[in-house]
Parts: sequence; C-alpha cells; structure tokens
Amino acid sequence: MADKDGLPSQVRLLTLNCWGLLYISTLREARLQEIGRRLGQLEPAPDVVCLQECWVESDFAAIREATRTVLPHGKLFRAGVWGAGLGILSRWAVEEAEMHEYRLNGRPTAFWRGDWYVGKGVAWATLRLGPGAGEVMHVLNTHTHAPYEKDAQDSYACHRAAQLWHMAKLLRRAAAQPSFLVVALGDFNMLPLSLPHRILTHRAPVCDAWRIAQPDSSLGPVAHGPEAARGRPVPSAAYNLAVNGATSDGLYNTWRWTRNRQNKLRRGLPCPVDAEALDRRGKRLDYIFFCPRSASPAHGWVVDTVHVALTERHPQLHVSLSDHFAVAATLKLHAPAAKSPTALDVQLAQSLASTAHHGLPRSDLDQLMALIRDYTARELRQRRLRALHFYASLVVWAGCLVAVWFSPRNFVAFILCLVASLVLASGIVDGLLALLFFSSELRCLGEFEHEVRSAAAAAADSRAPDVPEQQSTGNDGDRDSSQSPS
Repeated sequence: MADKDGLPSQVRLLTLNCWGLLYISTLREARLQEIGRRLGQLEPAPDVVCLQECWVESDFAAIREATRTVLPHGKLFRAGVWGAGLGILSRWAVEEAEMHEYRLNGRPTAFWRGDWYVGKGVAWATLRLGPGAGEVMHVLNTHTHAPYEKDAQDSYACHRAAQLWHMAKLLRRAAAQPSFLVVALGDFNMLPLSLPHRILTHRAPVCDAWRIAQPDSSLGPVAHGPEAARGRPVPSAAYNLAVNGATSDGLYNTWRWTRNRQNKLRRGLPCPVDAEALDRRGKRLDYIFFCPRSASPAHGWVVDTVHVALTERHPQLHVSLSDHFAVAATLKLHAPAAKSPTALDVQLAQSLASTAHHGLPRSDLDQLMALIRDYTARELRQRRLRALHFYASLVVWAGCLVAVWFSPRNFVAFILCLVASLVLASGIVDGLLALLFFSSELRCLGEFEHEVRSAAAAAADSRAPDVPEQQSTGNDGDRDSSQSPS
C-alpha cells in the first residue's frame, strides 16, 4: 500500500532466528529450505525480513531464490571467523550495507559456544524507497550474545549490556539522518524490561512493537524474578504465543521437547500440543523496535498488527522450522485526528512521548557500573592466572627436558618429551590469551566504563538546578564595598 507520493503507508516486517549452524543444527538444510518456501508464500507478503543464524551461504541463497518474487533484494553480512549469520531480505533495493561488529563479544576460550568466532554485531542496511534524499529506510539486524547461565551467574551479562549500548548509539545515529523509517530487528537474547531492554529503549528513540500492542505481556518465564513478582497465573501455551509473544522455549516448539517426544516425531507420530497446557518456560527473545517519528511532522508510525509467525511444523519432518519462532509486525503511517482521538492517536502520542527524552535513570547506570566493575575484576583475575600458567609451563618444560638426560629408559624419555610439549603448548596458548585477548578486552571494558560514566555525569548535570544570579538591590558601589575585604 502506497500513499500519493509513492512511498508506502505501511511496512510489514519479520524477524527469525533460523538455527542454521553447519554440522550442528539438526535437519538444517531441509528446515531452511522450508523457511524460504514459507516466507515466499506468506500472505500478505513481508516487505523486510531479517534472519539470524543463517551461516551457510548456500542456505541463504536457497532462501533468496524461494523469495525472489516478493523480496527481490537481499544481503548476507560477513564477519568474524565463521560469519555473522545475519541476512536481510527486502522488497526495496539495498542502497548501502555495513557490518558493525561488537567490541565485547564473548571469549575465545569458550570455543564450544562460538560467539566470539562468529563476529556478532549489527547488520545495517539502507533501503531506497524513493528518489528523494530522505526517502530511505534504515534496517538494523542483530543477534546478541546468548546468556548460557542463570541471571545471577551470567558471566556474559556485561557483554550483552555493552552490545545493546552500542546498538543504541547506532540507532541514534540512524534516527538523526533524514529517513522515512528506522527499525531494529533480531534475536536480542534479552527479556522484556530487563537492563539490556531498558538500555535500548532509554538511549535510543525507539519503541518495542510488542510492548506497544501488548503492554501487559509477560516479562519472562514463570520462574523469572520480575515476572514471578507480578503474581500472574501460569500462562497456557496458546496465551504465551498470542499475548506474551514467546518465541523461544515454548511448548509448541518441538526442539524444546524431551528426547522421547522428539523420537516419536521421527517415527511419524503427530504429537499434538494442548493449547491449554501450562507453559512455564516460554519467553520472548526476538524483537522488532521502531522509531515512531516520521519525516512528516503531521504523521507518525504506529503498530497496526504484531504476532508470532512461522509456528507451523515442517510438512514431512513434522518438526518446528527453527528453535525460535518468528515475529511479524505491520507498522502504519498514521495522521492523528483533529478531534475525537482514536486508539491509534493515543498510541502514537504515548510512543512519541516515550522517545522524547533519552537517558537511563541513575539506578540503571549504577547497575551498569557494578556490572562492569565485577566483570573487569573477573578478567583481571583470569589474565593473571593465565600468565602464571604460562610462566609455570616454562618451568615444567625446562624441568622435563633436563630430566630426559637422566632418564634410564627410552620410553620414559619419550613420555617426558611428550609432557613437555603439551605443557609448553598449553602455556603458550594461555600466555597469548593473557597478552592479547584479555588486554584487548580490558581496554574495551575501560572504554565502555568511560561512556557510562560520561552518561551518568551528563544526567547529573541535566538534573542539577540552575542557580539564579544574585539580583542587585543597590548601586554598584554598595555591592563592591560589601564584597571587599575588611
């Protein structure tokens, strides 16, 4: 749908984590082919699709081929050792595209998790909607670091906070440019109204589309502290999809089932899900954010519809298409009525008001500083221990080489040489980590801390009351004499 100047009056968006890890993701190729087929057949067709965890280029090519008639333009972004896994499909031409890698993005020592190696970041595409200077749409697609641990033990919480801080800067930069619309989509690996969520919505002029449409939706799974404090009843599987927007860990997703139930699927059994079954683990990790302001002061962007999508199973394999469900939203360009405000008028006014002032409250800034201090202390300790291991390995290596000279048997000498080699190799790895990775990460933490301190100082200055100048009640001579030393 387009208005009189040819620009769209509404934009349909969709984001999906495809779970497309080479050699690791089960039934990867068949699932992603079906994802492409479903995207190409969606009614109404999406205008922009953001994909995460699409690491195999042939998978992205297959999705592009299946969606070519409705989404003729696309870009797979490359970063890191294994690729960022971020792709954007679009109805409109991609005028510019750039990849912004996160400076804090996991640790190389956690090689089995892979976050550090894939070079996670923000894929930024500028789409050309019309010939005018500001007739472009900025689309930011991201996949942030996964938690892997419970809230209190999450050693990557600082990284995720830094990533959202960085993305908020990019969104402010995008919103400051002449543009038709600014959106951010992806797998943010955060819960609604959590600290990372507040960083993005307080430091960038964007709104969470789902929270706009469902302001009373859950803040996480049932066991999550803030959600438990609300005292709400345990949601059903259907309610978690329709109202809470649970895209991960829900009962409907077959990849979260027990091994026994998954084996039944492989045998061709239907395994239906009771819509009224209690769903304690479902949570919302995938988001669509948008800037409500438009290029025209008489209009603004509102949420027309938003829902969880691509929940159907594979027709032959009977499994969910990914370990996440998709989120789809339709944003509508809206002009407020002069009289008798409508529901969309109220929504637009609230969205504009929520994005009018940027900045985290002092309590959140203090929480961020504590997070940075704790993680910095952890990394300093890790660097010291790994450096000690390097020096200790040199001593053991030298001791083994000396012992070889006094070895009475050849097999003992061989074992000593083998031990010396292994100890030296592991020591060199830890030495390089201490010298290169941990030093680099500590510098990035220092930069992050400086930015947070600067934000706290700016917030304090903005809250400080202005001191009015003293008004003179007499002549200048009286004022001077009263201020002169006696």
